[in-house]
Amino acid sequence: MTRPITVTASTEPRRFRPSLWATLITVPAVLAMLALGTWQMQRLHWKEDLIQRVEQRLHAAPVPLPATLSDPAAFEFRPVTVSGRYLNDKELRLVARPRQGQVGYEVLTPLERADGSGIVLVNRGFIPMDKRDPSTRPDSRVEGPVTVTGLVRLPQPTGLFQPDNRPGADAWLRLDPPAMAAAAGLSGVAPLVVEALPDPARPHSAPLNGIQPQVELPNNHLQYAITWYSLAATLIVIYVLSQRRRIGSAS
Repeated sequence: MTRPITVTASTEPRRFRPSLWATLITVPAVLAMLALGTWQMQRLHWKEDLIQRVEQRLHAAPVPLPATLSDPAAFEFRPVTVSGRYLNDKELRLVARPRQGQVGYEVLTPLERADGSGIVLVNRGFIPMDKRDPSTRPDSRVEGPVTVTGLVRLPQPTGLFQPDNRPGADAWLRLDPPAMAAAAGLSGVAPLVVEALPDPARPHSAPLNGIQPQVELPNNHLQYAITWYSLAATLIVIYVLSQRRRIGSAS
């Protein structure tokens, strides 16, 4: 006859007795995670302040673009007005995101300023790829004096995985006013671009009808901070549980 097997749970007391190696690995890792979480919280406050300032600038009344800009960043995202004549034969194309299922470009036309203070590139809006040749859109060639109302935009640094511009290519991959000016044989070009606002009198889908104001400022810093703090807390729990040993056992 088979005798039943009785399993008795161990009631030996345990004590937190961490090993040296576990402590040397865990403590720096936890401190690093806490530091990263705190840094993300600092970034969160900075980003929230930036978003608030950008919103204020976007809704400000347009002001004339100064002839000299000692601090272009102070005008980024600001509505401005600028007058002059388009240099239509010098237009440039910037690869754009697809719009309404169409791939294409944004057209940047140099504007020779009426006040004689040089040239500013004006982003006049989107064209589909089959309209890249100016002869296919003769109505886009604006002659004579114009006054443009738009937002000031500055070039952004190249991302780690973002392809860079290729000299002599049919279109530019990212905004770079100095290089664009050199390629077009222009001098005295401002280090910024004015994104023309849409003309309410023209159809929304019309080529070169400006760009709807849209500033993308992702704000995921709170999520990142919570992640780092959670990882630190998890590692502490694992460390404490794994280093509890029976009294009298070897460490």
